[in-house]
Amino acid sequence: MMTGRHDMTKLTTKSVENIKPADSRREIPDGGCRGLYLIVQPVTGRRSWAVRYRFRGEPKKLTLGAWPGLQLAAARKAAAVALHELAQGRDPAALKFDAKAAEAAAAAKLAGDTVENLAAQFIERHAKKKTRENSWRQAEYVINRIAVPVWRGRTVHDIKRRDVIDLIEGIAEDRPLMANRVLAHVRKFFSWLCERDIVAASPCVGVKPPAKERARDRILSDDEIVRLWAACDVVGGRVGPVVKLLLLTGQRLGEVVGMRRSEISGDVWVLPPERTKNHRRHEIALSRQALAIINDAPIIAGEEDFVFTSSRTRRLGSISDARATLDVHMKPAQPWVLHDARRTVASGMQRLGIRLPVIERCLNHVGGSFRGIVGTYQRYDFATEVRDALQRWADYVEALVSGKPAGKVVRLRETRS
Repeated sequence: MMTGRHDMTKLTTKSVENIKPADSRREIPDGGCRGLYLIVQPVTGRRSWAVRYRFRGEPKKLTLGAWPGLQLAAARKAAAVALHELAQGRDPAALKFDAKAAEAAAAAKLAGDTVENLAAQFIERHAKKKTRENSWRQAEYVINRIAVPVWRGRTVHDIKRRDVIDLIEGIAEDRPLMANRVLAHVRKFFSWLCERDIVAASPCVGVKPPAKERARDRILSDDEIVRLWAACDVVGGRVGPVVKLLLLTGQRLGEVVGMRRSEISGDVWVLPPERTKNHRRHEIALSRQALAIINDAPIIAGEEDFVFTSSRTRRLGSISDARATLDVHMKPAQPWVLHDARRTVASGMQRLGIRLPVIERCLNHVGGSFRGIVGTYQRYDFATEVRDALQRWADYVEALVSGKPAGKVVRLRETRS
């Protein structure tokens, strides 16, 4: 109900400023714009604008905004827009309600698009399902421990190329190779967002890795193998057996660390596709020496399937940090990493006269001899040759560490990669 109705006098900015509050609410029409009213509250004198109109025979009111935030000229313009909608057969108040609802929905969606929220989805829905355990664990560490803390509370739509560059350059100051890894995982994250149509483009486009990387060619010499084996005996626990199996089998660290007893049948260890880098099933004939190490691994109640367990994680976590402890006892000639054991196995087998295709089957490589048309049509699995190769290599390692001869072999210290 309209109270204190004035004559249809054209309001001015000055008259609006000078209007005093009354004992009751007042609606003052603006003679300069049909349907526009200045609402003046009692006591406080708070003022706002509204448009009154009829829609389908019913009286309606559309609140435009408060004064002085909404000045007279802007209020008249807003009223004119509302009356234009009315002339087109549309209810201005219903349109405003729908617009507010859409805005609220968009705001809610935007709130769900925070970096931390979508990062968690990326790890669970993509990384854990599409990559090996070692890979998704690294992605989880990089995203949650490095990227999210810097961008927490921001939406993925707010992250620009400059933000990515600042993140990567900050890490590269003292950890250039880690900066490369972070960029790789952040790039995968935003590519996943693009695939799901959450962002239109990745802010990682055009950002280059800060550090130049080259393929490693480090292999362990015979003497280093002996010293590493001895260091494993000193360190013991679960780390020692894992590193020994790396040397005996040539398999990847994550594959050995995550070994399950259910994957082993007799003397054959079968890696399912989801546990291999190339997502191909891989059978490893276990040598006598490798089987002995596995059989000696203690079984912890409740965690019977994992060969190498830990009371905290149900399976042994990363052992990369243990290398420093091994170095104390091993005293390597030059820096090395655990993956060098895999390269050492391949080079050592070659020195033993084992053919390259057999070595590649041992290591589950799909490139090299099995690239292209050969990989498509060559279906011979070299099972017998692989079994013989892994046993010959294990015998060679045993001969080294025991000091006993194991037939005519070529010393690995003469090897150059």
